[in-house]
Amino acid sequence: MTVATTPNPTPPWWLKPINKVMILLGRLGVGGDKGPLILTTVGRKSGKERRTPVTPMIVDGHRYIVGGFPGADWVRNAQARPDATVGLGKRSTPVRLVEMSVEESRPLLRQFPTLVPTGVEFMRSSGLVTEGRPDEFEALAGRCSVFRVDPR
Repeated sequence: MTVATTPNPTPPWWLKPINKVMILLGRLGVGGDKGPLILTTVGRKSGKERRTPVTPMIVDGHRYIVGGFPGADWVRNAQARPDATVGLGKRSTPVRLVEMSVEESRPLLRQFPTLVPTGVEFMRSSGLVTEGRPDEFEALAGRCSVFRVDPR
C-alpha cells in the first residue's frame, strides 16, 4: 500500500480562492444535489458564522462529510460546536455533526474516492494520498475526521 506520509500537509494554494467561488455559487443555488453544499459552523474562538463548501457522501442512508485536510478550521469548529447548518441557495437545514471514531471512519473513508471523486485530486495535491485508491483513504482514519450529518 502506498500512502502519502507528508507529516505536515499544506492546503493547495488554490483552496481559499476556490472556496470563495464555491460559496458564492452555493449561495446562488448552483450545484444541485450532486454538487457541494455550504456548511456553516460557528467559530470556536470568534463565535461568528464560518462557511465552507463540502461535498457530502451518502452511505447506508446517512450523510457524511470528510474533513479533507487534517486540522481544518471547520473541523475544529465542528468538534467544539457540533450544531451547524448545511444549505444551498436560500435553503438551509440545521444539523448536528457527529464525529465518527477511527474504527467507524475506516469503511467510510474507503468509499470516499468512489462516492466523492472530486475530492481525490484535493487529497492528492495536499499530499495526503498518492494515487487515490480506497486503501489509501482508509489509512487516513484518525488523521482526517469523518462526520455523520444528523438532522437537528
